[in-house]
Amino acid sequence: MDTVFIRGLRIDTTIGIHDWEKRIRRPVVLDLDMASDIPRGAATDRIEDALDYEAVTRRLEQFVSESRFELVETLAERCAAVLRDELGVSWVRLTLTKPGAVGEGVDVGVTIERGDRG
Repeated sequence: MDTVFIRGLRIDTTIGIHDWEKRIRRPVVLDLDMASDIPRGAATDRIEDALDYEAVTRRLEQFVSESRFELVETLAERCAAVLRDELGVSWVRLTLTKPGAVGEGVDVGVTIERGDRG
């Protein structure tokens, strides 16, 4: 199986365990690798036969911007579920970074893999 990737998807959301974090919006950054059947889309040159990264980006922007979670782990799991359940992505590796989480210039985050690579 081939891979479609999206790097540096920056979305503002409410995330954190501290009271002050629950009152502000801050960016998270998503990097995605998703299984895709590249030859099928390449053969027809039609977006309907490919993984539409614009649709993926828009759906994640909507979901993340409307979300309120305490843990980056929870947000990462929910994003992976959106990709798999709503957009039919069979396998995803998702890195979610919370810039400046424990100090200026210090980023934290998680990387998860869900599904079958095929």
